[in-house]
Amino acid sequence: MARRVAVIGAGVSGLSSIKCCLDEDLEPTCFERSNDIGGLWKFTETSKDGMTRVYRSLVTNVCKEMSCYSDFPFQEDYPNYMNQGKFWDYLQEFAEHFDLLKYIRFRTTVCSVTKRPDFSETGQWDVVTETEGKRDRGVFDAVMVCTGHFLNPHLPLESFPGIHKFKGQILHSQEYKSPEGFQGKRVLVIGLGNTGGDVAVELSRTAAQVLLSTRTGAWVIHRCSNGGYPYNMVITRRYLNFMAQVLPSCVLNWIQERQMNKRFNHENYGLSITKGRKPKFIVNDELPICILCGTVTMKTSVKEFTETSAVFEDGTVEENLDVVIFTTGYTFSFPFLEEPLKSLCTKKIFLYKQVFPSNLERATLAIIGLISLKGSILSGTELQARWATRVFKGLCKIPPSPKLMAEATKKEQLIERGVMKDISKDKLEYITYMDDIAACIGTKPSVPFLFLKDPRLAWEVFFGPCTPYQYRLKGPGKWDGARNAILTQWDRTLKPLKTRIVPDSTKPASMSHYLKVWGVPILLASLLLICKSSLFLKLVQEFPLTSKYLVRMNLIGYKGCPEPY
Repeated sequence: MARRVAVIGAGVSGLSSIKCCLDEDLEPTCFERSNDIGGLWKFTETSKDGMTRVYRSLVTNVCKEMSCYSDFPFQEDYPNYMNQGKFWDYLQEFAEHFDLLKYIRFRTTVCSVTKRPDFSETGQWDVVTETEGKRDRGVFDAVMVCTGHFLNPHLPLESFPGIHKFKGQILHSQEYKSPEGFQGKRVLVIGLGNTGGDVAVELSRTAAQVLLSTRTGAWVIHRCSNGGYPYNMVITRRYLNFMAQVLPSCVLNWIQERQMNKRFNHENYGLSITKGRKPKFIVNDELPICILCGTVTMKTSVKEFTETSAVFEDGTVEENLDVVIFTTGYTFSFPFLEEPLKSLCTKKIFLYKQVFPSNLERATLAIIGLISLKGSILSGTELQARWATRVFKGLCKIPPSPKLMAEATKKEQLIERGVMKDISKDKLEYITYMDDIAACIGTKPSVPFLFLKDPRLAWEVFFGPCTPYQYRLKGPGKWDGARNAILTQWDRTLKPLKTRIVPDSTKPASMSHYLKVWGVPILLASLLLICKSSLFLKLVQEFPLTSKYLVRMNLIGYKGCPEPY
């Protein structure tokens, strides 16, 4: 059984991993190359150290109740969506509350992680580190790699003919910190992801003109849903996830397109998804307004550059450009691993449930946080860490390496032949993935059982937001405060909003009144559907289900007042 565990990185997933090791009576040692915790959430004025950091104005895309550690809720006065500084404060509070800092070796770089000669029997690793020029070697029973997605900037200059002729400034969004220095300039932002939208909006307040180039377009999501509640809490619900699984894809796509265009017509704004492209979603509250006001202009993909201009695929030309900012994402790598493990870990298809490399005869190395979820990454990485530490202890089992490699190799071959689509780069359904990992641990909540034991809690679990606390209701790592955290989650949501008290006025009966009256019958009917749905699920498997992220919005027509009842 593993005892000593090396944790590489002290960001969001690294802190989770340290705590999960301690919860399982393991002995973690965390190596962090910077001088503080938080990873990319620790803002710095420059990126001279080569590490990816957030820009000053960044605001979280997932609300606090959906993106907290499952046994450590945010303080109730924290805003629902917070700036990078406030979120880092939360990470600091988490680390101090569980006394994690003493397990971290700062300013320490991991140079290599290699199997020991007796790995097939012991599963142990040699870990070589360097601290201020001094090298050290240690033997560990297990390793948790928590270096994340955002390691190396992806700057595809070779895809843009003439870019080397361009005389203006060229930078990657990793270097962007604030709008200072861009006053009065004409700026071209390439790439429409969350970062591209944020940078374009912020620069539109100071630059002379901002052009935003995209190949695919995107559906733009607002943080505030109908009724004013945090969007994530409205759409991430078990009953909606169930409906998304049983409805045909054509229905899901129709609902998605109708709902997304309800706030504004994406085609009119130059944001509609390019035909043949997979649906893509970004979170941005201001981009449509900037386009409406003319401070941001949408453009197609760039065909080529000249010394001072850009020629676009639609034949238009933008002259006198001063700056080009590439918001084209990042690549991840594991320079400290040895081959063939290094290459294999970069292929998600060879990571069992996105965590364990398939080629290891001993499951003593876990990749934590290398996931793309339609929801909170923090919550997902915590559950991964809880599972991994129990696998290290031998309390959870995974299939043998030969079986995993055979399955992954077969999938890879089918993808190369075009028989199967490569979905390894797609975002995973949040509840589906979380339930999958929770089932491996034994912490997946049972709605039928909860209904018999605690109907009020069952209602919140099935019809309310699928908050991380749900995975602390039972099984290993059960938290006594989980039930109360679920029943009071709307209190913490509304607390920072109610800073101006208005005397009560006469109100008509709210949706919550009708939910109280019809709640039990609806819940019973839903449970019956769940129990009887296996045959129906087999029938609908003939339909290729595509992205279901937004079906949860108004099928979704649940706009009931969320105050606890």
